[in-house]
Amino acid sequence: MFIVNVEGAIRKDDKWFIIESNKKEEHASGLLSLVDGKVEIEGNSSNILEKTLKREISKEIGIKIKENLKYIHSASFVTDKGENVVNVIFLCEYESGDFFVKQPDEVEKIFLLAAEEILNNPQAPVFLKEYIKYAELVLF
Repeated sequence: MFIVNVEGAIRKDDKWFIIESNKKEEHASGLLSLVDGKVEIEGNSSNILEKTLKREISKEIGIKIKENLKYIHSASFVTDKGENVVNVIFLCEYESGDFFVKQPDEVEKIFLLAAEEILNNPQAPVFLKEYIKYAELVLF
């Protein structure tokens, strides 16, 4: 059985929204990452990945993204607790709202960074750099 997780590579003015996750998070605590969230059980549901991502972005950093999400990449990983996760990454375009740490139990800080700043940042994990490279290839 897999947990399904979605992540958003959100672009605004040639920069990417990057969060520093809370140091108390179960997985990737204190690391730089994209905004993400687990898919919840909804019964019969259409566009569940997209709805999940929009909800998580609004819930964690308070912004709205445009409707035209674009699939970027998928991967799998195993958490420190041994849970298997399927991770689906989407390219998102910022639509509106002022960003702020809306869920401090999940997000420590929010940054708007150019791709070069992420790729050259020693605090950015390999997976984040990989996702940004993929996102840069499939820009709108």
